[in-house]
Parts: sequence; structure tokens; C-alpha cells
Amino acid sequence: MTAPARTRTSDDVIRAEAPVLAHNYHPLPVVVARAEGTWVEDVEGRRYLDMLAGYSALNFGHRHPALVEAAHRQLDRLTLTSRAFHNDQLARFAESLAALTGQDMVLPMNTGAEAVESAIKVARKWAYEVKGVPADRATIVVAADNFHGRTTTIVSFSTDESARAGFGPFTPGFRVVPYNDLAALEAAVDETTAAVLIEPIQGEAGVVIPDDGYLAGVRELTRRAGCLFVADEIQSGLGRTGSTLAVDHEGVVPDMVLLGKALGGGIVPVSAVVARRDVLGVLRPGEHGSTFGGNPLSAAVGSAVVELLETGEFQRRAAELGVVLRGGLQALVGRGVLGFRSRGLWAGVDIDPAIGTGREISERLMREGVLVKDTHGSTIRLAPPLTITGEELRSALGSLEKVLTQEV
Repeated sequence: MTAPARTRTSDDVIRAEAPVLAHNYHPLPVVVARAEGTWVEDVEGRRYLDMLAGYSALNFGHRHPALVEAAHRQLDRLTLTSRAFHNDQLARFAESLAALTGQDMVLPMNTGAEAVESAIKVARKWAYEVKGVPADRATIVVAADNFHGRTTTIVSFSTDESARAGFGPFTPGFRVVPYNDLAALEAAVDETTAAVLIEPIQGEAGVVIPDDGYLAGVRELTRRAGCLFVADEIQSGLGRTGSTLAVDHEGVVPDMVLLGKALGGGIVPVSAVVARRDVLGVLRPGEHGSTFGGNPLSAAVGSAVVELLETGEFQRRAAELGVVLRGGLQALVGRGVLGFRSRGLWAGVDIDPAIGTGREISERLMREGVLVKDTHGSTIRLAPPLTITGEELRSALGSLEKVLTQEV
């Protein structure tokens, strides 16, 4: 008789990846095989509470029933046409997304980086055709410590050397100013400025939240200067901070909003630029596109995501449970936590380096059955699915307290 095939262990899978996968990530040593809601399970059957949610791509948890149903229904009908033809899902998606965000038009793409690249192109085209900037002179002002993606153009204006080193020459046309500094921003804007591109909350930098009034100040400054305000809400948007968009906390309406991650419901990659008609209206056939951008499967899932957000339930949950998250973290300040920043269900937590690096704390939490991810130095990020319960959230905070205050 043939012996039964041995089930691959986590160690087996990790070893198998090493010779065949580019080493552009350093994942935690957990191999996820199944997931449901806020929980994932590895190949050995160990369960973990997901406190990262795919960097906000899983705002509605793993395999949300309404989103899975929308995907299944569309898979049985039509998945891709390219934009060479119309499809019966795209208009509904664009109409509902524009209404949700208070904008006029939608440019559908796939990944967050594509949305950012698209916005850069649109802003430059708008500067030449509407503002009257001389050809090839347009500039875009960005913030230090930003994270907008990893394409060559985007890393051209990154201040993270690990994202830049070895990838030059870089794309010109960008001016970098300190984040949360309106005076520096105003000094950098001139008659060549097409747009100011910022994250309303800087995610990769450690969930850095600007001062009250900063976003409103950016809006007023760009209005006076006659340039566009482009808000990258790829991580911060779609309920994460307790409102539909992070800019909503200041009642600000940018000229362009960039969305991704949660827009695909954790099922398919979906991103979009949503903007005023006079901004996106500068694009003409043949000037920009994507074979998969706006495909019917993505549009069907994206529409289902918008339907979930239209009720306001997830925004309310993030706001209410954000109070629990903030209270739990406040109780740990001075007990392994040096400080933290949070808004809604999103937090950057600065760990005392004497206790461990962000990576080490993430590994200890993994052993306690909680998944988080480090960012720079000893900072970890918490961004659970918006479907998390209060009990689950308190359990995760209890695990963090344990790894910070007990001998390991």
C-alpha cells in the first residue's frame, strides 16, 4: 500500500518558500490556512486573533458573508471584460462609491499604488490643462515619512531609505515637507504646484495623527493657491477611523480621494480615485487605463462593500470600540508602552525598547495567539477588523499586557 502523504507543517511551508520566493517580505512565522471573521487558523489548526486585518484590507473581517456571496454570484456570471467593453456592474459601483464619498466621478484601478500613480498623472494633466502650468513643470508637494506605495515614482518621494536605496534614478517633480507643518507646506507651494498629496493619518509611519485643524488648513491653503488637495485614504478610509473617511473628522472634502485595500473586501484587489468632475474630466480615451481596472468581479464586490458602509454600522463600531482600544492602551502607558496614537480601531503603539523591538513583541503576541505587525523600531500597529467584538478586543489587550509585563 502507498503510504499516505504527510501533511505539510508550517515549518515545511516556510522552508519551501525560501528558494522560490523573492525575499521582499519578512513575515511572522505563521502559515495561515483558513480564516473566518476576526480569526485565522494555521496549517496545524492553531487559532489566532487577527489584529492587523491586512493593513485595513480586511476591515469587514475574513470572508464576510455578504461579500463572499457577492463574489460567488458574480463568479457564476462574468469576471472580466477589460474596458474594451462595458459591463453591467461598473456603473452601479461608481455611482454608489461617488455618493458615499461626496464626489462626482470614479477612476477604478486595482492596487493602492495604482490609485496613487493615477492621481499623480491626473494632477499633472489638470495642472497643464486647467491651471496653466508650463509643460513638464508641474510639482507635487508631499509629506516626509509618507507611505503611498512602492513603485519607482512613488519611492522617488519617500524619505524611507530602505524603500529608496538601490532603485534610482528617481522621478523628479516632488517637494517633501514635514508632516503636520502648515507653514512649511505653504512655503513649498507655488505657481507650479499641481497638488498637495498627503495621508490624513500616516499609517506606515506608526499611525501618526496630525494636530486638529491641520487637514482643514491644508484644504484652505490649496484652495487659496489654486492647486488640488489629494487625500490618500487607502489605509485610513472606509470606516477604519470611526468615520467613512479620516478627513470627515474635520469636515474636509479633498479634490481627490484615493481608496483601496478595504474597497476589495479582502477578496479582490480594488482601488479607485474619486474626485470632482472637473478634475477627473481631464482624462480622455487612451490616456490612462488598466486591463483589470473596473472588472465586473471587482465592481460587484466593491458595490457590496459600499452597501455595508452605507448603513453607518461599521463606522459606529470603529468609533465605539476605539474608546475601548484607547482605554486599554492608556492603562499600559508606563508599563511597557511609552506612548501611543489612536483613532477609531487603529493604533500605533510605541514599546519600551528595553522590553523588545516591534518584531520581538509581534512574535511574542503570535505565541499568545494574537497577530499584529511591527513598523519602525519598537512600534507595533493594531488595526483589527471592524467586526471585532469588545470581548475579543479586551482579550487582545490582555495578551499585550501579558507580553509586556511578564518575564518571557
